[in-house]
Amino acid sequence: MNSRIKWLVVSSSTCVTVVLLTGMMLGKSSDQSSSDTYKHLKVFSEVVGHIKEEYVEDPDMKAVSLGALNGMLESVDPFASYLNADQYREYTKNKDAHRGDVGLILSKKFGYLGVLDSIPNSPAAKAGLGYGDIIEGIKGVSVRDMSLAAAYMLLQGDSGTTVDLTVVRARHPDPAAISLVRANVVLPPVESKMMDGQVGYINIDALSPALVKDAAAAIQKLQKDGAQKLVVDVRDCGSGSPEDGIALANLFLKQGRITYLKGQKYPQKNFDADPAKAITSLPVAVLTNGGTADAAEILAAAVQDNKRGQVVGERTHGDAALLQPIGMDDGGVILLSVAKYYSADGKAIQDVGVTPATQVKEADVQMEYDDNGLPIAPSADVVEKKKTENDPVVKKAVEILTAKG
Repeated sequence: MNSRIKWLVVSSSTCVTVVLLTGMMLGKSSDQSSSDTYKHLKVFSEVVGHIKEEYVEDPDMKAVSLGALNGMLESVDPFASYLNADQYREYTKNKDAHRGDVGLILSKKFGYLGVLDSIPNSPAAKAGLGYGDIIEGIKGVSVRDMSLAAAYMLLQGDSGTTVDLTVVRARHPDPAAISLVRANVVLPPVESKMMDGQVGYINIDALSPALVKDAAAAIQKLQKDGAQKLVVDVRDCGSGSPEDGIALANLFLKQGRITYLKGQKYPQKNFDADPAKAITSLPVAVLTNGGTADAAEILAAAVQDNKRGQVVGERTHGDAALLQPIGMDDGGVILLSVAKYYSADGKAIQDVGVTPATQVKEADVQMEYDDNGLPIAPSADVVEKKKTENDPVVKKAVEILTAKG
């Protein structure tokens, strides 16, 4: 079967599954009898039967089933994944292993893999991959309807080995073939400096328990050096767990609710500020953009909802949930969000992200590409516009902090 026909079959089955799921949800919300659910299942089975028996040629039913499963999962949870028994064994085996990687942070986007961020100095970052780019293929395999977990498994491998990608860039629409050499990706350090007007600036490109401690040390040093205001830049910070975001937010909050976790069968769990862990009361502005996700979003939401400071920039991505494996009879699993993190004012971060009270569009770094779709490094004066005093988002944050005294 050619790739176009396979795509049509899988897409059709995915649509049917989404319809099935929607019907089931509507049946539940209107408190209809369980017989309605079986009616939907019967319709689904009937459609699959017609595809198998009457389609123009013998379909790959394994592909149909996989596409349907991933389509159904994505329709309710863009971060969910289905792994068959073999994939799950491989996933478990390598989950905590320090494998070579390319440094991409991904999300699902229109059935494909969207680049949320690339870790600075990683192979992906050096190739110019960033927020808004789309991955169409990995190692010659189309990622259409591929789960996130399966994609990460393909991207990882031994350091020094090569992985081939097909990429559609945000500012270069023609698909480009890119080869990345896997490496031991190291999270970038927390950077800080004193700007004019006794404003301390802290740039956080990634989060982990160790980097939260480094951020605390940077805050304390800036205060010791005479900082009277703080700017915390978490733009394009997409790594780190929700626990890291809670710990980071607590550095600024002496009281109030940082976030809470809640699901259909998961009782509400509150995360309130511990006054003993707060280390600063200086006025603060948190900078965000579309690449701000997960841990950094919890920081931004907590600062804004508790009126502890200003959030300046662009709406965040929307990714903060508790993902858990749920076993299947075939030995596989689905990785599903069983609870979501909510902001203090009751908004699910994964659903709506965090919208800054002061919205400012950041300066575009104009990137040029060669004939192979590879980026040509921008000039130093263009790079200087981002994440410095000349950056319009930084300038606006300093203006707001200064106006507030």
